[in-house]
Amino acid sequence: MNPLDAFKKYMIDQTLSFVYIDNPDTIAHLTGFYSNPHERVLALLITADSTQLLVPKLEESEARSYGAVDIVTGYKDEDNPWAILKENVAEDGLFNTIGIESDYLVVDRYHQLMSLFPDASFKSVTSYLQNMKVIKSGEEILIMKEAGYLADEALRVGMDALSTGITEQEVVAVIEYEMKKLGVKEMSFDTMVLFGDHAASPHGTPGDRKLQAGELVLFDLGVVYNGYTSDVTRTVSYGDPSPKLKELYSIVLNAQKTAQAAVRPGITAGELDAAARQIITESGYGDYFTHRLGHGLGRSVHEFPNIAPGVTIPIQTGMCFSIEPGVYIEGTAGIRIEDCLVVTDKGADPFTQTTKELIVLPVKE
Repeated sequence: MNPLDAFKKYMIDQTLSFVYIDNPDTIAHLTGFYSNPHERVLALLITADSTQLLVPKLEESEARSYGAVDIVTGYKDEDNPWAILKENVAEDGLFNTIGIESDYLVVDRYHQLMSLFPDASFKSVTSYLQNMKVIKSGEEILIMKEAGYLADEALRVGMDALSTGITEQEVVAVIEYEMKKLGVKEMSFDTMVLFGDHAASPHGTPGDRKLQAGELVLFDLGVVYNGYTSDVTRTVSYGDPSPKLKELYSIVLNAQKTAQAAVRPGITAGELDAAARQIITESGYGDYFTHRLGHGLGRSVHEFPNIAPGVTIPIQTGMCFSIEPGVYIEGTAGIRIEDCLVVTDKGADPFTQTTKELIVLPVKE
């Protein structure tokens, strides 16, 4: 059963009269059609009798080419998409309960639906969709492995670009230019390259900070390949690091390897987080590990499940997520090591293969 048919069965079992979905990633998962409509309405409308896509007119032809739904309706910018929506689904009957993706639907659109269907109640379908998307198919995993390979290539390009005096922004530009030449249309998120103490901000913004010998360099990046994302972090040393930096790196590396080795079906997300966090805490740096261990990965670079303290979700074969412990000390350095992986019956199969042992790059003046 394809994802859309499985979801329609769920909708009927839950006695939902109608489901409205406008999350592009969810629409792509259910239909194969992906588009970023920006401020325009792109919606998948599901009733007991039909599946429909409401799309901006400029996307209509491409949406039709997928053939995944019964009806594709394009609207012009001067049209009112909400009036068209109501007209298109009203003939399928009265609506008692409308399903919505509550973790994505913005308030304005929720109010639009409430005004169109004032007698209906609303029920979240988020949990079902999360569980539907969390187990990746063999085809999806193959695509994600290719995305991982390209992320490894981006790391290689970034390391090769390092030289004394180059700025963080300049390294980002080199990476993204070279990836475009390899056919990558889009990065998974804003590429992060941070030097020295600037990496002490876990999600810092690359700027005009210039690289000096003896500093650590944190790369956090990923690409979108055939609709699926990759995400990897490596921290390398530009020139010989100090003994203190080597010590910090070894602690984070031990935590990352231990947690990744602990991945298996049946362990909980919280137990994985604890496996890494315990090592960092016992080394005296627990207060400097300031975020969760990981996050799910798929069409979106951050999705279900959440690999964080206390999360009791059991890990299952086919789940894909990151393992990315870090230590961030203001004024000193930030160190993070991340692989994203798929869970197999035997454990973890990472999408990225760049070594996690500390890479010491030669200084280039």
